[in-house]
Amino acid sequence: MTSSSSQSPDASQSTDTAKPPARDPWDLPDVSGLVVGVLGGTGDQGRGLAYRLARAGQKVIIGSRAAERAEAAAAELGHGVAGAANADCARRSDVVILAVPWEGHAKTLTSLAEDLAGKIVVDCVNPLGFDKKGAYAITPEEGSAAEQAAALLPDSRVTAAFHHLSAVLLQDPAVESIDTDVMVLGESRADTDVVQALAGRITGMRGVYAGRLRNAHQVESLVANLISVNRRYKAHAGLRVTDV
Repeated sequence: MTSSSSQSPDASQSTDTAKPPARDPWDLPDVSGLVVGVLGGTGDQGRGLAYRLARAGQKVIIGSRAAERAEAAAAELGHGVAGAANADCARRSDVVILAVPWEGHAKTLTSLAEDLAGKIVVDCVNPLGFDKKGAYAITPEEGSAAEQAAALLPDSRVTAAFHHLSAVLLQDPAVESIDTDVMVLGESRADTDVVQALAGRITGMRGVYAGRLRNAHQVESLVANLISVNRRYKAHAGLRVTDV
């Protein structure tokens, strides 16, 4: 005789299987042991980032086309910063921040593609032009500097961050805390988490996830607005993201 029960074959299994708790977006990795390379480390933005990260205890190498120039800049920065030619800097680093002028962006990346393979590359380049009306955003063919980097570095893990920081504040040893948020973009959460954590190593800073690389253009472009703010108000403006 067959059972008249309407119970389904798997009804005995729990229908209340608990979902794992959502991951805390502020649960970021320990990045204190990573070596950070800064390409364009002899320019204002690169020097400032190298100084702040090294001051926070990070191992930092700055790169330049000429090793001697990088070594001289590193000696001035102190805090254990080392200097090297760009290719050597890229090879010796776990994470590489790209802080070169926009005009040399593509050429630099093309020449270092092999050395940057497998690395997290953090593009902080802002494609800008200047005329009598002030700064304005340039739209690269790929959509943004970060997307150009991703196209030129298919074997690297490209992210975008550190666009909205004042080079003046970064380099000023009298400034103890830089109170600003760093918008971080990328395709891999693991990679953006690393970059967020690096930003958080700098006193006053916080790394905030801001989307995938296709959204990098407006982040890069916003620097033109900040330049206008700074000129009008004689300031060193940054950004804060509220309610997160």
